[in-house]
Formats: sequence, C-alpha cells, structure tokens
Amino acid sequence: MKKLIPAFVAIVLILLIVVAGLGMKIIEKYSYSDERADLEGYYNLQSGSEVAIVLQDEILEDKALLLDGTYYFALDTVHRYMNERFYEDRGENLLLYTTPDDIIRTSIGSTEFIQDGAGQDAGYTIARYEGDMLYIAADYVKKFTNFSYEPFSDPNRLQVYTQWGEQTFAEISKDTQIRYQGGIKSEILKDITKGSQVVVLEEMENWIKVKSDAMIGYVEKKRLGDMHTESMEAVTTYEEPVYTNISRDEKVCMAWHQVTTQAANAYLSDVMSGVEGLNTISPTWFSLSDNEGNFTSIASVDYVAQAHQMGLEVWGLVDNFNKEVDSYTVLSSTSKRARLIEGLVQAAAACGMDGINIDFEQISEETGEHFVQFIRELSIPCRANGLVLSVDNYVPVGNTNHYGRAEQGRVADYVIIMGYDEHWSGSQEAGSVASIGFVETGIQKTLEEVPAEKIINAIPFYTRVWKTGGGTVTSDAVGMDSADQFLADHNASSMWDESTGQNYAEFEEDGSFYQVWLEDEQSVEVKLNVMASYNIAGVGAWKLGLERPSVWNVIDLYLHG
Repeated sequence: MKKLIPAFVAIVLILLIVVAGLGMKIIEKYSYSDERADLEGYYNLQSGSEVAIVLQDEILEDKALLLDGTYYFALDTVHRYMNERFYEDRGENLLLYTTPDDIIRTSIGSTEFIQDGAGQDAGYTIARYEGDMLYIAADYVKKFTNFSYEPFSDPNRLQVYTQWGEQTFAEISKDTQIRYQGGIKSEILKDITKGSQVVVLEEMENWIKVKSDAMIGYVEKKRLGDMHTESMEAVTTYEEPVYTNISRDEKVCMAWHQVTTQAANAYLSDVMSGVEGLNTISPTWFSLSDNEGNFTSIASVDYVAQAHQMGLEVWGLVDNFNKEVDSYTVLSSTSKRARLIEGLVQAAAACGMDGINIDFEQISEETGEHFVQFIRELSIPCRANGLVLSVDNYVPVGNTNHYGRAEQGRVADYVIIMGYDEHWSGSQEAGSVASIGFVETGIQKTLEEVPAEKIINAIPFYTRVWKTGGGTVTSDAVGMDSADQFLADHNASSMWDESTGQNYAEFEEDGSFYQVWLEDEQSVEVKLNVMASYNIAGVGAWKLGLERPSVWNVIDLYLHG
C-alpha cells in the first residue's frame, strides 16, 4: 500500500503539469499579443528623409522627402497622381509649368519662379535633385493643383487626397489597438483611445479595416461605436484655367496639298479644279532643317491670298521628315522649342496663314513628353494670335500613347487622325490602306481621349497596288483614276468586299499575284457614314490631286446632308 502512494502522487503531478500546460496554451491562444510592428518596415522607409505617402486609402510605393522642413514629391509621383503638366528640362536646368497663356519657369535649385514676366520668391527651394531624381516642393505643386496633404511623424508620412467624396467614421468605444491584420495575434500598429474617431474602410465579420492618422490596419468590431457618413470638403484653392479654342460651326473639310518647291505654289488653281466643299487647305511648306529649331519654308503670300479668294483657310504644315534632324534634340530643349515656335508664328503672320498643322511622325517614346510640351507651348501664341492649331496623329493602335492625345485634345484646336496606312509601303503583307474597321477603331479610340468636336478623321485619296512574287511583297501608291486604269489594262474586275468596305480585285500574271483594295466613291461614302455617326468635327484627305472630281459630291453630302 505504501508503495502505491508515491505512484499516485506522481500521476497526480503529471496530470497537474498536463492541465497547466493545456491551460497555458489556452491562455496563449486567446490572449492579445502585445508585439509591436516595425513601422519603418510597415511603410518601407529606407532613410531618415523618406516620407511615406498614403493617397486616399492606399499606401503608395512612391516616397516623398522631408528636406530642410519642406515636403517634396518626386516628379514621377506628381505626374502619376496629381498633375502631368510639370515639365523638366535637365539640359537647361529648368522646371516649367504651362498654362493657356504663360510658361511659368524656375531654375532647379532656386527659390524663385517667373510668372507673367515677374519674378517671385516662394520662400523654399522649389525643385531639387536628390540623386538622379527631381523632386518638387509639395506647396509649389499646390499652386497649380487641387489636392491636400497632412503630415504625421514617427514615422514620417503624408495623408494625401486628390479626390473627395463621402467617408464613413466610427468612434472607438474602448481603449484598444489598431493591428496590422485582423487577429489578436497580429502586430500592433497604433494604440487608440476611447472616443477617438477612425475612418472605416472595410467591414468584416469580427474585424474592421480602418484608417487613423494615415495608418491603415484593423480594429475589433466590438470596439467600434455607431458609424456615420460625412461628405469630404473638396480642395478648390486652385482654379483650373480655361483653354479657349477655335472651332467652326460647320464641319471642317480639309485636304493636304503637297508642295515641294516654291514654284509649285503657283499651281493652286490647277489642284483645286473640280474641288467642291473644301474649306481648309494645308500646304506642306515647312520642315525642320537642323537640330537648333530652325526650319525651311516655301510659304507664299500669293498662295494664301488666292486661297482666301477661294474661301479657303490655310493651315501651313510643318514636318520633321528631314533625316538629318533629331526630333529629340530639338524638342527636349526649351530654348530650341522656343526658337521653332517663334519662327513658325512669325512665318504664319508674314504670309497671312490661318493656322499651323503639326505633322511630326515617328516620334520615339523618349521624345513623347517633349513633343507634348512643344504642343502646349505652341498653343499659347496660336491662341493669342487667332491661329488654328491642329496636330496629326496615327490611328491609336500599337505603341503611340506617348503622343499625348488627351493633352492635345485640351490645348490644341483639332486632333487629326491620319486614318490610313493600315498597310503601307513597308508592310510585309498586302492589305487595305484603310479598311472600315481600321477607320472606325481609330475614331473610337481617339474619342476615349479627345472630344468629338475636336476630331478630324483624314481619309486616303490613294490606293496601293500590291504585287506578291518571288518571296517579296511590294506596292505602289496611285490615285483613283490610275487604280481603275491599272485594272482595265489587265482586264481585271473588282467586287465589293463588305469586310473592308471597299471594292477588291485580284489576279495573277507572269507568276505574280496582284491585289487591289480600291479607294473610290463607294469606300469614301462608307467611311463618311461612320464618321457622321460619331458626329466628329470633320474630314481631312491625303492628298489633293489623287481624287476624282465625283468624290467631292460624296463629301458634300457628308458636309451638308
């Protein structure tokens, strides 16, 4: 019996230990963790000068900086979330901001800026480089942008709002913590006291996602009182400028006149023979000539006077087709852009032109922001001098977003779609120059960025005759009559192709396969009907001299039908 007592005691002790262990596990399971989160890591802050950005209710990867008591945003952050019109010229150490009537500038590293011709002192360094990145003072951005920012410390962070709507608030009913995730074992982000208000972001069964002082985490649902909704007060300290534009009450009917020599200006009356309904002509007069912002000109005062007598406006075209000129070099320099713009406006005044047509093609992606800035800056003297500013654009397929159609649609008078070259001279396969699907897609996509009253869709007056043979594909561009004559010479007939909205012909001869998608009265009518359905500003055409006189009857129905 005496031997059984120690064994019994041992069993009891073991049971007590097991029960105690289970109790500790239960306590551990249901007790609240007091482990605190690393807030520098939470915001992914890498240095003492970095400042986290909470935009609306999202923590951004972008970081601001706190330097000498001033908050700064990276230029990329400003472009992405606040205002795309700030422009950096690294070569000339300038930060520019363009309005409808002024280019506001500051030298990077300076406290002063020039607006309306007068110098002003901001009282802080406006823009500065940190490493390779340009940063702009938040208060300077606010001079031209409606947004709010509120700073918090430990760690440094900014609450930024660029949009204002309704917010749902709740009052904390008992001292508690905001945790990194929904769960009592999650790390603590912040202690929060009874009576404090938090912004409610998302409701779940037992936890609520909230925001307090630009810190986003989770609070137990039972710790929140009644919720209520409040409307945010919008920031309206900056009044957005109005970009006044020139527009016609009637539809624009514009065609390009390819003029290659000064002497060719004398043939305006010849090229206009049989033309009806045209109200705008764009002669190809100007071309960039060097990397300094200069250009060649074959503009003619007599041409303009004759065109005006015919009831035509003249929009002189300037191109960047000179292969010796690097568009990036010209457009990325503020002084070279200014030289080009001043020269174009002076040339327009000298010959009495009504507008300037920009036909810059094959703009590289790195040149895109500089091209858009060029259009912004050119719009200022055009607006001041009553010159129509129009910009030629590819159909928006492929990589052409850097042409900035949306900004063109704000600052320019007309955005012209070059609704052709679906298949062009360098294409590896034969095809239509402008099938109806291609044309309509161009209009639809442009309408996503540009208002209809500013869009002109240009149609081709030419056809490509395709030849496939010997493993190669070649083509020749010909006018409407020449295309018909080609088919007649080869005893080939065409049939209507509903898919392209064109008459199509094909035949084989001497081991080669020929294909022709005709541009004629029928194809033009189909295109114009689509354009009419979208109620855009008008029609353009490349180029005068390739059309048949009867095509103008079809165009006249579009203009006045």
